[in-house]
Amino acid sequence: MTLSQWLISLEGTEAGHQLALILAISAAFLHAVFGAMQKGRHDPWLSRGAIDASYFLMAAPVALFVVPWPEPHMWIIFAGVFIIHTAYKVLQAFAYTKGAYTVVYPVVRGTGPLFTVFGAYLIFGETFNLMQWFGVLVLLCGIFGLAVYNYLYLITDRATLVPALWLALATGLFVALYTTYDAYGIRATADPFTFLAWFFFIDGFAFPILAYLRYRAMTSPPALPPLALRGFIGGLIAFASFGSIMLATRLDKVGEAAILRETSTVFAALIGWLVLKETVGPRRIALMALIALGAVIVEFAG
Repeated sequence: MTLSQWLISLEGTEAGHQLALILAISAAFLHAVFGAMQKGRHDPWLSRGAIDASYFLMAAPVALFVVPWPEPHMWIIFAGVFIIHTAYKVLQAFAYTKGAYTVVYPVVRGTGPLFTVFGAYLIFGETFNLMQWFGVLVLLCGIFGLAVYNYLYLITDRATLVPALWLALATGLFVALYTTYDAYGIRATADPFTFLAWFFFIDGFAFPILAYLRYRAMTSPPALPPLALRGFIGGLIAFASFGSIMLATRLDKVGEAAILRETSTVFAALIGWLVLKETVGPRRIALMALIALGAVIVEFAG
């Protein structure tokens, strides 16, 4: 039995549900690391361009020579993937350029799951019970509370942060769109690894071009070797993070996977504190606990 056949055999089973849970939590941690890498000491546009170039080059031989080729109906789906993810990354780069990571990231990640739950209902017929909706409310209170706290107490330059928050809100809407759309795409092909390989191959094409144009226009562009190293590491993390959440949405409910992934906000706050040297106090710890509690309620009330 191949790995693809084994995964497909788990769809709709309790074992598949447990694996989807592990994949969603793993994606949460890795996505927070991924976001911090893009917001780190390099320009967000250049960081994202280096990351996309890396996973484009790594995915190309797998897509072209290893996995089965996509079925004819998949090409129109991949066209949608390209458009949606490119728009999402442009909005995210603008948001990170304008605002602090610990404010922008929670707003993006808080908006995404709320709209994903509605999208999963409309497209896949998924529903939450009353207790799960309470868990969603608890999680969102923690996420948006974290953003508001950071905005009120940690940020001094609000002139650029206000447009950053609007950009973060728009980015969150695209998070919901790509989460639901990618779940549709990975379910539309016989082999989930065909979707994953071609997703990274197609998705990694546009942003390196935008990053190159930005790099060329800079008066003092950064050295390329450190940027390339960040791109390589980020590309590996992207494979694990986005690959995990997509497989989780094939194995189990899209809405639950999206909610669990948003515990990434907890990991992001910890990374902001430990790596980016941003302040974390008891109030923020309490808000992070709310996020984790909300995710636990959604999972165990299902």
